[in-house]
Amino acid sequence: MTFAAYIEPFASHPVLQRRVLHVLESLPDEVQRDFLDDPRFRVEIDNYIPGVGWSFWMPPPGVDGQGSRCVILRSKLAEASESFAHYVIAHEFAHAFLRNGGWGEITDIEQAADALAASWGFVHYPNR
Repeated sequence: MTFAAYIEPFASHPVLQRRVLHVLESLPDEVQRDFLDDPRFRVEIDNYIPGVGWSFWMPPPGVDGQGSRCVILRSKLAEASESFAHYVIAHEFAHAFLRNGGWGEITDIEQAADALAASWGFVHYPNR
């Protein structure tokens, strides 16, 4: 599967670009296909400017699944340990896959994203 459009925003951050690609390629085929088949899914680099803010426009996901499925990642993930960065990226992709909802019996969206990321092999470790 090709993820060129998803890693292109990270061209000026090659370490982070490789990390995003690694996580995308490690996801189960069903998740990869869900992302690739949905034009609402995208991955962007955080463009926060202190005193100015962000310049992203994203409609929130609706009850019917409509709306943005945009994952925003911070450039400082390139400086974090590889395992921590992979976990954070997978956690954010889990939110997108779950459309910011629960997973199975887990209704808390943060716990659901953690559990799903862990099921993909990306476990939360402290940043070292």
